[in-house]
Amino acid sequence: MENLPISQLREKARKIRKQTLKMIYQAGSGHPGGSLSSIDILVALFFGGAVRYNITDHYDPRRDRFILSCGHVCPAYYAVLAECGLIDKELLLSLRQLGSPLQGHPSHLHLPLMETSTGSLGQGLSVAVGLALAGQRRDENHYIFVVTSDGEHDEGSTWEAAMAASHFRLGHLINIIDRNGMQIGGKTKETMALESLEEKYESFGWETVVVNGHDYNELLQAICHAKDTRHRPTAIIAKTTRGKGVSFMENKKKYHACTLSKREYERAIKEVEVL
Repeated sequence: MENLPISQLREKARKIRKQTLKMIYQAGSGHPGGSLSSIDILVALFFGGAVRYNITDHYDPRRDRFILSCGHVCPAYYAVLAECGLIDKELLLSLRQLGSPLQGHPSHLHLPLMETSTGSLGQGLSVAVGLALAGQRRDENHYIFVVTSDGEHDEGSTWEAAMAASHFRLGHLINIIDRNGMQIGGKTKETMALESLEEKYESFGWETVVVNGHDYNELLQAICHAKDTRHRPTAIIAKTTRGKGVSFMENKKKYHACTLSKREYERAIKEVEVL
């Protein structure tokens, strides 16, 4: 795992934002809003010293497990994997093409280093609970990281998994919630109000931390705290901005999923370059 200083994390994020936009533009479709809001979380995990991985052995039993439950934001995840050296950078522009390993949602069938196929919202946390429980019973010492969206907390399966994680005292399970306040239908508070999300997780028996999801100091401190919490799972509620870094995309319903015009793409790249 890498453990870069904050200045280099910001530079990684800038590079990955540009690559993510390029992938979505080249594909002709994708989900820029959530991809951009989640990038700083992913950068903190994979370049801030949080996630252990093995470039030469994707199935190293000592590795940490990572699940992107909100699979539609996978362009950002693919760009991170390429920057880590886990996939070939030349693959990135094959996003969403027929037969490409980089499908529009992560596919274990197409890209075996994925811990599981995701994108059916509300299931990622359940899979993470299963992995954490298996690791606990085998007395293994790796962590299970899962990134979930706030919108998928409308799903009952998410809360069943949260209840099970607390019951089995899964201290190696860390759920980072991309709390950008929006989902496909618009604002989460208008579709299905979640507040107080912090109190809900606490009532389910989780350790709960609320952070600025674009502040690396806060993210990394929360992850360290989660790793030190041995006897119950941790929910890190990362408050983010959908479309972060591109002014005309930020908090706009249109950019949940869309096709970027050449003009939009070029303007977005210019804004991200000076972020």
